[in-house]
Amino acid sequence: MVVVTAATLLVAAAASLFMAWSIGAGSSGSTPFAPAVGANAISVMRAGLIVGVLGLLGAILQGANVTEAVGTELIGGVTLTAAAAIVALVTAAALVAIGVFAGYPIATAFTVTGAVVGVGLALGGDPAWPKYAEIATLWVLTPFVGGGVAYGVARMLIGESLPERPLTAALAGVVGAILANVGFALLGPAGEQASVASVLGADLGIGGAGLPAVSLAIAALVTVAVYADLGRDREGAQRRFLLAMGGLVAFSAGGSQVGLAIGPLVPIFSDVGVPLWALLVGGGVGLLAGSWTGAPRMIKALAQDYASMGPRRSISALIPSFAIAQTAVAFGIPVSFNEIIVSAIVGAGYAAGDAGVSRKKMGYTVLAWVGSLVGAFTLGFVVYSAVDLVV
Repeated sequence: MVVVTAATLLVAAAASLFMAWSIGAGSSGSTPFAPAVGANAISVMRAGLIVGVLGLLGAILQGANVTEAVGTELIGGVTLTAAAAIVALVTAAALVAIGVFAGYPIATAFTVTGAVVGVGLALGGDPAWPKYAEIATLWVLTPFVGGGVAYGVARMLIGESLPERPLTAALAGVVGAILANVGFALLGPAGEQASVASVLGADLGIGGAGLPAVSLAIAALVTVAVYADLGRDREGAQRRFLLAMGGLVAFSAGGSQVGLAIGPLVPIFSDVGVPLWALLVGGGVGLLAGSWTGAPRMIKALAQDYASMGPRRSISALIPSFAIAQTAVAFGIPVSFNEIIVSAIVGAGYAAGDAGVSRKKMGYTVLAWVGSLVGAFTLGFVVYSAVDLVV
């Protein structure tokens, strides 16, 4: 019996690593630096290497919220078994891997959510309608908010009505304010996260009421620094800002996407005493491997096939992507980075006419997103029902 249990856990872990690799190759590994590659700010291979390391750090420091949501909040009334977790992960990973090799970015959150819900219902669980409402709201709003903000920011940056230097510096300050309020595991007590602003507020003795002041101070420092950098070397400063945004999005991708790979393992591994941080590290390593070995293909596809991007439009795409990703992490909502970044890239691309946006490619991509959700749900339900009958 012990041997059977150990073997089952090993198979579940292998399925999770496969899922993590697929995510690293096709979502968290490819999307963050795609705009920077499209703007010729960094090479494809170097982007894959850097995003892998940052994704690993994000998984460890921010991955707990989404991981717990995927593992315990998508189905009510039952706990996922090892067999159910294996079926869900293999189903989702196979669909994502097909997208990687076909050159189309499958929405990872759609596949994992659909597969987990499918096997959960086949297991006899109840739909978690309130959580589904949260998820659906974010998924529906993401293209409009991300694409709309990217379009608006790009129009301001490429237009002549506002001076570019102070506008770019102000946008950097907004990013600084968001970053100041992002939760990190290392800053909080055991099992919790805390932000830079909250820690500084506590150290200064101003508590929670002083968070806006601390955030504004950090935003002002970032604004001044970027403004000065733009004055010394405009093109170099734009490139550095773009790469910094790519790094922040890569970090956020790790914090969000790792939960899609290891979330189904939480119920079964917690029963045998495996701590959550160990699962986060394992999932992060899987993301890293996927980013290093499989992401370059998708980076190229995203950078070249959806829109012709310059530095300013690339910055415009990454700012809302970072904000949406951190919102999803904070609320523990599984979100597709492909949906986030593709919507933002298209929105920024349209700021200069159609800017090479491929409508045909976008049409196929949307169909792939919808098909992956429906397909993962159907396969998860059918395959687990068949396995349950055999076993």
